[in-house]
Amino acid sequence: MAKTKNKLIMPDKLVMNKIYIIRGQRIMLDMDLAELYQVETKQLKRQVRRNIDRFPEDFMFELTTKEFENLRSQFGTSNWGGIRYMPMAFTEQGMAMLSSVLNSETALQVHIQIIRVFTRMKEMIMMHKDILLQLEKIEKELAGHNEDITLIFEYLKKLLNPPQPPRPQIGFLRKGEE
Repeated sequence: MAKTKNKLIMPDKLVMNKIYIIRGQRIMLDMDLAELYQVETKQLKRQVRRNIDRFPEDFMFELTTKEFENLRSQFGTSNWGGIRYMPMAFTEQGMAMLSSVLNSETALQVHIQIIRVFTRMKEMIMMHKDILLQLEKIEKELAGHNEDITLIFEYLKKLLNPPQPPRPQIGFLRKGEE
């Protein structure tokens, strides 16, 4: 991360790599947010606990031990070290509230960057959803055509190879064959 004239420059990929899906929601963990906001994790947690009424369950929740273990197992070795308390998970709304609780220029700039990344992710998801819907529509239309196409090919084969009418026999007849 670099600073230029009151603006914090942070690659989108850095933010995207810190977004996880837990309980069906896109979240960021307290330790990752603390790193981005350039504060200590314990300071971030302290500010949240002091203002806990601003963080309902749909804004912030603490991970269960099982959720944390599953998350850690995705990364192989842990670079998180030992922790005393389970990490806090912040939804997009929780991050917005967090930036107001931290109340610093860096927090404001980081929050703006995070919101932009979340917005782009939503746009990408919506674009992919539209493409998937179009593909499903085409698939449904083509499903009925398979039988029609098969029937057309059968008729074409019959036209190209018409059945031969029985030909009259040529030759001599023996006595008794008439």
